[in-house]
Amino acid sequence: MASVKRRVAVIGAGITLFRRRMRETGRELSFYAAKMALETAGITIRDVDAVVCGSAPDAFDGVHMKGEYLLDGMGGHNKPYVRVYVGGGTGVFTPIAAWWHVASGHFDIVLAIAEEKMSSCHPHPQKAFTTIFDPIYTRPLGPNLVWIFALEMQRYMSVHGVKKEQIALISVKNKRNALDHPCAQLPAKITVQDVLNSEVMVWPVQKLDISPPSDGAAAVVLAAEHVAKRLTDDPVWIEGVGWCLDSTYWTNRDLYYPKYVEYAARMAYKMAGIKNPPKEIDVAEPYDPFDYKEAHHAEGLMLARKGEYLKGIKDEDDIFARYGRDGDLPICPSGGLLGVGNPIAAAGLMKVCEIFWQLRGEAGKRQVKNDPRTGVAQAWGDLMQVGTVIVMRA
Repeated sequence: MASVKRRVAVIGAGITLFRRRMRETGRELSFYAAKMALETAGITIRDVDAVVCGSAPDAFDGVHMKGEYLLDGMGGHNKPYVRVYVGGGTGVFTPIAAWWHVASGHFDIVLAIAEEKMSSCHPHPQKAFTTIFDPIYTRPLGPNLVWIFALEMQRYMSVHGVKKEQIALISVKNKRNALDHPCAQLPAKITVQDVLNSEVMVWPVQKLDISPPSDGAAAVVLAAEHVAKRLTDDPVWIEGVGWCLDSTYWTNRDLYYPKYVEYAARMAYKMAGIKNPPKEIDVAEPYDPFDYKEAHHAEGLMLARKGEYLKGIKDEDDIFARYGRDGDLPICPSGGLLGVGNPIAAAGLMKVCEIFWQLRGEAGKRQVKNDPRTGVAQAWGDLMQVGTVIVMRA
Protein backbone atom coordinates (compact mmCIF):
# COMPACT_ATOMS: atom_id res chain seq x y z
CA MET A 1 0.00 0.00 0.00
CA ALA A 2 3.06 2.27 0.08
CA SER A 3 2.38 3.68 -3.40
CA VAL A 4 -1.29 4.43 -2.66
CA LYS A 5 -1.84 8.00 -1.57
CA ARG A 6 -4.88 7.50 0.66
CA ARG A 7 -6.82 4.81 2.48
CA VAL A 8 -10.34 4.30 1.21
CA ALA A 9 -13.40 3.04 3.09
CA VAL A 10 -16.87 1.86 2.16
CA ILE A 11 -19.33 3.90 4.23
CA GLY A 12 -22.69 2.96 2.71
CA ALA A 13 -24.33 0.26 0.61
CA GLY A 14 -27.65 -0.30 -1.11
CA ILE A 15 -29.41 -2.93 -3.18
CA THR A 16 -32.73 -3.38 -4.96
CA LEU A 17 -34.82 -6.49 -5.21
CA PHE A 18 -33.38 -9.03 -7.66
CA ARG A 19 -36.15 -10.41 -9.88
CA ARG A 20 -36.60 -12.04 -13.29
CA ARG A 21 -38.68 -9.17 -14.60
CA MET A 22 -38.85 -5.82 -12.85
CA ARG A 23 -41.20 -3.07 -13.97
CA GLU A 24 -38.58 -0.45 -13.16
CA THR A 25 -36.17 0.70 -15.86
CA GLY A 26 -32.42 0.40 -15.45
CA ARG A 27 -32.32 4.08 -14.53
CA GLU A 28 -34.89 3.60 -11.79
CA LEU A 29 -33.19 0.51 -10.39
CA SER A 30 -29.92 2.46 -10.26
CA PHE A 31 -31.65 5.34 -8.49
CA TYR A 32 -33.12 3.10 -5.79
CA ALA A 33 -29.81 1.36 -5.07
CA ALA A 34 -27.95 4.68 -4.98
CA LYS A 35 -30.57 6.24 -2.72
CA MET A 36 -30.22 3.44 -0.15
CA ALA A 37 -26.41 3.61 -0.26
CA LEU A 38 -26.39 7.39 0.22
CA GLU A 39 -28.89 7.21 3.07
CA THR A 40 -26.87 4.58 4.94
CA ALA A 41 -23.77 6.73 4.45
CA GLY A 42 -25.62 9.75 5.86
CA ILE A 43 -24.99 11.94 2.82
CA THR A 44 -26.83 13.20 -0.27
CA ILE A 45 -25.92 13.17 -3.95
CA ARG A 46 -24.68 16.74 -3.55
CA ASP A 47 -21.83 15.41 -1.39
CA VAL A 48 -20.65 13.00 -4.09
CA ASP A 49 -17.65 14.10 -6.15
CA ALA A 50 -17.82 11.49 -8.91
CA VAL A 51 -19.85 8.47 -10.03
CA VAL A 52 -18.65 5.12 -11.38
CA CYS A 53 -21.12 3.06 -13.41
CA GLY A 54 -20.84 -0.68 -13.98
CA SER A 55 -23.10 -2.48 -16.44
CA ALA A 56 -22.81 -5.42 -18.81
CA PRO A 57 -23.65 -5.61 -22.54
CA ASP A 58 -25.85 -2.87 -23.98
CA ALA A 59 -27.91 -5.64 -25.58
CA PHE A 60 -29.48 -6.47 -22.21
CA ASP A 61 -31.14 -3.08 -21.83
CA GLY A 62 -31.54 -2.68 -25.58
CA VAL A 63 -29.97 0.77 -25.40
CA HIS A 64 -26.80 1.76 -27.22
CA MET A 65 -24.18 3.53 -25.07
CA LYS A 66 -25.98 2.39 -21.95
CA GLY A 67 -23.63 4.24 -19.62
CA GLU A 68 -24.91 7.55 -20.93
CA TYR A 69 -28.50 6.33 -20.70
CA LEU A 70 -28.06 5.39 -17.02
CA LEU A 71 -26.21 8.59 -16.08
CA ASP A 72 -29.06 10.61 -14.57
CA GLY A 73 -30.51 7.65 -12.66
CA MET A 74 -27.08 7.06 -11.15
CA GLY A 75 -26.70 10.66 -10.06
CA GLY A 76 -23.96 11.47 -12.57
CA HIS A 77 -25.49 14.70 -13.87
CA ASN A 78 -22.91 17.51 -13.79
CA LYS A 79 -20.33 15.22 -12.16
CA PRO A 80 -17.28 13.31 -13.39
CA TYR A 81 -18.75 10.01 -14.55
CA VAL A 82 -17.25 6.83 -16.02
CA ARG A 83 -18.54 3.41 -16.99
CA VAL A 84 -16.43 0.27 -16.56
CA TYR A 85 -17.19 -3.12 -18.03
CA VAL A 86 -15.37 -6.46 -17.78
CA GLY A 87 -18.28 -8.85 -18.29
CA GLY A 88 -19.43 -10.64 -15.14
CA GLY A 89 -16.36 -9.30 -13.35
CA THR A 90 -17.84 -5.80 -13.57
CA GLY A 91 -19.62 -5.97 -10.22
CA VAL A 92 -16.35 -6.09 -8.25
CA PHE A 93 -14.41 -4.00 -10.76
CA THR A 94 -16.88 -1.11 -10.28
CA PRO A 95 -15.90 -0.44 -6.64
CA ILE A 96 -12.26 -1.08 -7.60
CA ALA A 97 -12.55 1.75 -10.15
CA ALA A 98 -14.18 3.93 -7.50
CA TRP A 99 -11.35 2.99 -5.12
CA TRP A 100 -8.60 4.27 -7.42
CA HIS A 101 -10.51 7.52 -7.99
CA VAL A 102 -10.39 8.15 -4.23
CA ALA A 103 -7.03 6.53 -3.42
CA SER A 104 -5.34 8.66 -6.09
CA GLY A 105 -6.38 11.83 -4.27
CA HIS A 106 -8.59 13.11 -7.09
CA PHE A 107 -11.90 12.72 -5.22
CA ASP A 108 -13.02 12.44 -1.60
CA ILE A 109 -16.39 10.68 -2.11
CA VAL A 110 -17.30 8.42 -5.04
CA LEU A 111 -20.57 6.60 -5.63
CA ALA A 112 -20.23 3.22 -7.39
CA ILE A 113 -23.35 1.67 -8.93
CA ALA A 114 -23.78 -1.55 -10.89
CA GLU A 115 -26.99 -2.23 -12.80
CA GLU A 116 -28.47 -4.89 -15.02
CA LYS A 117 -31.83 -5.06 -16.78
CA MET A 118 -31.65 -8.49 -18.40
CA SER A 119 -35.37 -8.96 -19.00
CA SER A 120 -35.35 -6.46 -21.87
CA CYS A 121 -33.36 -8.93 -23.97
CA HIS A 122 -35.67 -11.26 -25.92
CA PRO A 123 -36.26 -14.11 -26.31
CA HIS A 124 -33.70 -14.74 -23.55
CA PRO A 125 -30.66 -12.86 -22.17
CA GLN A 126 -28.49 -15.76 -23.36
CA LYS A 127 -29.07 -14.41 -26.88
CA ALA A 128 -26.88 -11.39 -26.08
CA PHE A 129 -23.87 -13.69 -25.76
CA THR A 130 -24.12 -15.38 -29.15
CA THR A 131 -21.84 -12.82 -30.79
CA ILE A 132 -19.02 -12.81 -28.23
CA PHE A 133 -17.31 -15.91 -29.63
CA ASP A 134 -14.52 -15.95 -32.19
CA PRO A 135 -16.24 -15.62 -35.58
CA ILE A 136 -13.89 -18.04 -37.35
CA TYR A 137 -13.03 -20.77 -34.85
CA THR A 138 -15.94 -20.90 -32.43
CA ARG A 139 -19.12 -19.25 -33.68
CA PRO A 140 -19.74 -21.80 -36.48
CA LEU A 141 -20.18 -24.41 -33.71
CA GLY A 142 -23.20 -22.51 -32.39
CA PRO A 143 -21.98 -22.36 -28.80
CA ASN A 144 -23.70 -20.87 -25.79
CA LEU A 145 -22.28 -20.17 -22.37
CA VAL A 146 -24.09 -23.04 -20.68
CA TRP A 147 -22.45 -25.74 -22.76
CA ILE A 148 -19.03 -24.11 -22.44
CA PHE A 149 -19.43 -24.06 -18.66
CA ALA A 150 -20.61 -27.65 -18.82
CA LEU A 151 -17.24 -28.51 -20.37
CA GLU A 152 -15.50 -26.65 -17.55
CA MET A 153 -17.59 -28.33 -14.87
CA GLN A 154 -16.91 -31.77 -16.37
CA ARG A 155 -13.19 -31.02 -16.51
CA TYR A 156 -13.13 -29.89 -12.88
CA MET A 157 -14.99 -33.01 -11.77
CA SER A 158 -12.86 -35.43 -13.78
CA VAL A 159 -9.47 -33.96 -12.79
CA HIS A 160 -10.25 -33.94 -9.08
CA GLY A 161 -12.64 -36.86 -8.80
CA VAL A 162 -15.41 -34.60 -7.48
CA LYS A 163 -18.90 -36.11 -7.53
CA LYS A 164 -21.98 -34.40 -8.89
CA GLU A 165 -23.70 -34.98 -5.55
CA GLN A 166 -20.98 -32.99 -3.78
CA ILE A 167 -21.34 -30.04 -6.15
CA ALA A 168 -25.12 -30.11 -5.73
CA LEU A 169 -24.61 -29.43 -2.01
CA ILE A 170 -23.37 -25.93 -2.90
CA SER A 171 -26.71 -25.15 -4.52
CA VAL A 172 -28.49 -26.57 -1.46
CA LYS A 173 -26.41 -24.34 0.85
CA ASN A 174 -26.71 -21.12 -1.11
CA LYS A 175 -30.40 -21.33 -1.88
CA ARG A 176 -31.09 -22.06 1.77
CA ASN A 177 -28.92 -19.11 2.86
CA ALA A 178 -30.92 -16.90 0.52
CA LEU A 179 -34.09 -17.60 2.49
CA ASP A 180 -32.83 -14.92 4.89
CA HIS A 181 -32.02 -12.35 2.20
CA PRO A 182 -34.79 -9.75 1.74
CA CYS A 183 -33.88 -9.16 -1.92
CA ALA A 184 -33.47 -12.79 -3.00
CA GLN A 185 -35.03 -14.03 -6.22
CA LEU A 186 -34.83 -17.82 -5.82
CA PRO A 187 -34.43 -18.75 -2.16
CA ALA A 188 -35.46 -22.32 -1.49
CA LYS A 189 -35.07 -25.24 0.84
CA ILE A 190 -33.99 -27.94 -1.57
CA THR A 191 -32.14 -31.22 -1.34
CA VAL A 192 -29.37 -32.81 -3.36
CA GLN A 193 -31.97 -35.05 -4.94
CA ASP A 194 -33.93 -32.00 -6.10
CA VAL A 195 -30.83 -30.78 -7.93
CA LEU A 196 -30.14 -34.17 -9.46
CA ASN A 197 -33.76 -34.51 -10.58
CA SER A 198 -33.91 -31.06 -12.18
CA GLU A 199 -33.88 -30.57 -15.93
CA VAL A 200 -30.60 -31.32 -17.69
CA MET A 201 -29.44 -28.23 -19.59
CA VAL A 202 -26.09 -29.54 -20.91
CA TRP A 203 -24.66 -32.44 -18.94
CA PRO A 204 -23.48 -32.23 -16.21
CA VAL A 205 -25.19 -28.85 -15.77
CA GLN A 206 -28.81 -29.06 -14.59
CA LYS A 207 -31.36 -26.36 -13.97
CA LEU A 208 -30.77 -26.10 -10.22
CA ASP A 209 -27.01 -25.86 -10.80
CA ILE A 210 -27.50 -22.44 -12.44
CA SER A 211 -28.31 -18.98 -11.11
CA PRO A 212 -31.30 -17.20 -12.70
CA PRO A 213 -31.18 -14.22 -15.08
CA SER A 214 -32.25 -11.16 -13.15
CA ASP A 215 -32.97 -7.45 -13.08
CA GLY A 216 -31.42 -5.43 -10.25
CA ALA A 217 -28.89 -2.89 -9.05
CA ALA A 218 -26.48 -2.40 -6.18
CA ALA A 219 -24.41 0.55 -4.96
CA VAL A 220 -21.66 1.47 -2.51
CA VAL A 221 -20.27 4.80 -1.31
CA LEU A 222 -16.49 5.12 -1.01
CA ALA A 223 -14.75 7.85 0.95
CA ALA A 224 -11.23 8.97 1.70
CA GLU A 225 -10.00 8.23 5.23
CA HIS A 226 -10.41 11.74 6.64
CA VAL A 227 -13.97 11.94 5.29
CA ALA A 228 -14.93 8.40 6.31
CA LYS A 229 -13.85 8.97 9.92
CA ARG A 230 -15.94 12.12 10.05
CA LEU A 231 -19.06 10.46 8.64
CA THR A 232 -19.09 7.10 10.44
CA ASP A 233 -17.72 5.27 13.44
CA ASP A 234 -17.71 2.00 11.45
CA PRO A 235 -15.84 2.42 8.17
CA VAL A 236 -15.00 -0.75 6.26
CA TRP A 237 -11.60 -0.33 4.66
CA ILE A 238 -10.68 -1.51 1.20
CA GLU A 239 -7.30 -3.06 1.94
CA GLY A 240 -6.58 -4.81 -1.33
CA VAL A 241 -7.77 -4.89 -4.93
CA GLY A 242 -6.81 -7.15 -7.80
CA TRP A 243 -7.77 -7.96 -11.35
CA CYS A 244 -6.57 -10.19 -14.17
CA LEU A 245 -7.53 -10.70 -17.81
CA ASP A 246 -6.63 -14.07 -19.30
CA SER A 247 -6.74 -15.07 -22.98
CA THR A 248 -10.13 -14.92 -24.69
CA TYR A 249 -9.31 -18.27 -26.31
CA TRP A 250 -10.83 -20.53 -23.70
CA THR A 251 -9.92 -23.57 -25.80
CA ASN A 252 -6.24 -22.85 -25.14
CA ARG A 253 -6.52 -23.17 -21.36
CA ASP A 254 -7.00 -26.09 -19.01
CA LEU A 255 -10.39 -25.29 -17.53
CA TYR A 256 -9.97 -27.26 -14.32
CA TYR A 257 -8.41 -24.27 -12.51
CA PRO A 258 -9.09 -20.48 -12.75
CA LYS A 259 -5.60 -18.97 -12.92
CA TYR A 260 -7.15 -15.57 -13.64
CA VAL A 261 -8.77 -15.63 -10.18
CA GLU A 262 -5.54 -16.70 -8.49
CA TYR A 263 -3.54 -13.90 -10.15
CA ALA A 264 -6.17 -11.30 -9.19
CA ALA A 265 -6.28 -12.69 -5.64
CA ARG A 266 -2.50 -12.60 -5.29
CA MET A 267 -2.53 -8.94 -6.31
CA ALA A 268 -5.22 -8.10 -3.75
CA TYR A 269 -3.71 -10.23 -0.97
CA LYS A 270 -0.26 -8.70 -1.46
CA MET A 271 -1.76 -5.23 -1.13
CA ALA A 272 -3.69 -6.29 1.98
CA GLY A 273 -0.73 -8.10 3.53
CA ILE A 274 -2.52 -11.46 3.54
CA LYS A 275 -0.18 -14.45 3.44
CA ASN A 276 -2.45 -17.32 4.52
CA PRO A 277 -5.93 -16.73 3.06
CA PRO A 278 -7.79 -19.64 4.72
CA LYS A 279 -6.60 -18.46 8.14
CA GLU A 280 -6.86 -14.71 7.61
CA ILE A 281 -10.15 -14.45 5.68
CA ASP A 282 -13.20 -14.62 7.97
CA VAL A 283 -15.98 -14.51 5.37
CA ALA A 284 -15.95 -14.84 1.58
CA GLU A 285 -18.29 -14.21 -1.31
CA PRO A 286 -16.84 -15.95 -4.39
CA TYR A 287 -18.79 -15.65 -7.63
CA ASP A 288 -21.26 -18.53 -8.00
CA PRO A 289 -23.30 -18.29 -11.23
CA PHE A 290 -23.11 -22.10 -11.26
CA ASP A 291 -22.75 -24.23 -8.15
CA TYR A 292 -19.42 -25.73 -9.22
CA LYS A 293 -18.04 -22.19 -9.68
CA GLU A 294 -18.13 -21.57 -5.93
CA ALA A 295 -15.67 -24.43 -5.47
CA HIS A 296 -13.71 -23.45 -8.57
CA HIS A 297 -13.36 -19.81 -7.52
CA ALA A 298 -12.76 -20.52 -3.84
CA GLU A 299 -9.77 -22.60 -4.91
CA GLY A 300 -8.65 -19.76 -7.18
CA LEU A 301 -8.90 -17.47 -4.15
CA MET A 302 -6.62 -19.97 -2.39
CA LEU A 303 -9.20 -20.58 0.33
CA ALA A 304 -8.72 -24.28 -0.38
CA ARG A 305 -6.11 -26.30 -2.22
CA LYS A 306 -6.79 -27.27 -5.82
CA GLY A 307 -9.53 -29.88 -5.92
CA GLU A 308 -10.01 -29.91 -2.14
CA TYR A 309 -12.85 -27.45 -1.58
CA LEU A 310 -15.32 -30.33 -1.34
CA LYS A 311 -12.88 -32.93 -0.02
CA GLY A 312 -14.53 -35.04 2.68
CA ILE A 313 -17.93 -33.37 2.23
CA LYS A 314 -20.64 -35.98 1.84
CA ASP A 315 -23.89 -34.40 3.03
CA GLU A 316 -25.64 -31.21 4.15
CA ASP A 317 -24.24 -31.41 7.66
CA ASP A 318 -20.71 -31.48 6.25
CA ILE A 319 -21.06 -28.50 3.95
CA PHE A 320 -22.81 -26.32 6.53
CA ALA A 321 -20.23 -27.26 9.16
CA ARG A 322 -17.42 -26.14 6.89
CA TYR A 323 -18.93 -23.31 4.82
CA GLY A 324 -22.18 -22.36 6.54
CA ARG A 325 -22.70 -19.20 8.58
CA ASP A 326 -21.66 -21.09 11.72
CA GLY A 327 -18.96 -22.99 9.84
CA ASP A 328 -15.19 -22.92 9.80
CA LEU A 329 -15.11 -20.44 6.88
CA PRO A 330 -18.48 -18.95 5.92
CA ILE A 331 -18.82 -18.89 2.13
CA CYS A 332 -21.64 -17.03 0.37
CA PRO A 333 -23.70 -16.31 3.50
CA SER A 334 -25.82 -14.01 1.33
CA GLY A 335 -27.13 -16.94 -0.68
CA GLY A 336 -24.93 -16.00 -3.59
CA LEU A 337 -26.05 -15.70 -7.18
CA LEU A 338 -27.68 -19.13 -6.95
CA GLY A 339 -30.17 -17.87 -4.37
CA VAL A 340 -30.22 -14.07 -4.54
CA GLY A 341 -30.06 -13.81 -8.33
CA ASN A 342 -27.67 -12.90 -11.12
CA PRO A 343 -28.15 -9.47 -12.71
CA ILE A 344 -24.67 -9.73 -14.21
CA ALA A 345 -22.89 -6.53 -13.12
CA ALA A 346 -25.04 -5.95 -10.04
CA ALA A 347 -24.39 -9.51 -8.83
CA GLY A 348 -20.73 -8.91 -8.04
CA LEU A 349 -21.46 -5.62 -6.31
CA MET A 350 -24.15 -7.38 -4.27
CA LYS A 351 -21.32 -9.52 -2.92
CA VAL A 352 -19.28 -6.43 -2.00
CA CYS A 353 -22.36 -5.05 -0.21
CA GLU A 354 -22.69 -8.34 1.67
CA ILE A 355 -19.09 -8.23 2.88
CA PHE A 356 -19.66 -4.62 3.99
CA TRP A 357 -22.74 -5.59 6.00
CA GLN A 358 -21.05 -8.67 7.46
CA LEU A 359 -18.01 -6.71 8.64
CA ARG A 360 -20.26 -4.06 10.21
CA GLY A 361 -22.41 -6.69 11.91
CA GLU A 362 -25.44 -5.46 9.95
CA ALA A 363 -26.33 -8.57 7.95
CA GLY A 364 -29.31 -9.48 10.11
CA LYS A 365 -30.30 -13.14 9.91
CA ARG A 366 -27.42 -13.69 7.49
CA GLN A 367 -24.79 -12.54 9.99
CA VAL A 368 -21.97 -15.03 10.37
CA LYS A 369 -21.04 -16.06 13.90
CA ASN A 370 -17.24 -15.74 13.87
CA ASP A 371 -17.06 -11.96 14.48
CA PRO A 372 -15.60 -11.31 11.00
CA ARG A 373 -12.88 -8.69 10.62
CA THR A 374 -11.63 -9.47 7.11
CA GLY A 375 -13.66 -10.46 4.04
CA VAL A 376 -13.13 -11.02 0.33
CA ALA A 377 -15.48 -10.67 -2.63
CA GLN A 378 -14.73 -11.91 -6.12
CA ALA A 379 -16.36 -11.80 -9.54
CA TRP A 380 -15.64 -13.42 -12.87
CA GLY A 381 -16.58 -12.68 -16.43
CA ASP A 382 -16.27 -12.85 -20.18
CA LEU A 383 -15.13 -16.18 -21.63
CA MET A 384 -13.84 -17.61 -18.35
CA GLN A 385 -11.02 -15.09 -18.43
CA VAL A 386 -11.63 -12.15 -16.04
CA GLY A 387 -10.96 -12.22 -12.31
CA THR A 388 -11.71 -9.28 -10.02
CA VAL A 389 -11.05 -9.40 -6.27
CA ILE A 390 -11.49 -6.99 -3.37
CA VAL A 391 -10.34 -7.45 0.24
CA MET A 392 -12.10 -5.49 2.98
CA ARG A 393 -11.44 -5.05 6.71
CA ALA A 394 -13.44 -3.65 9.58
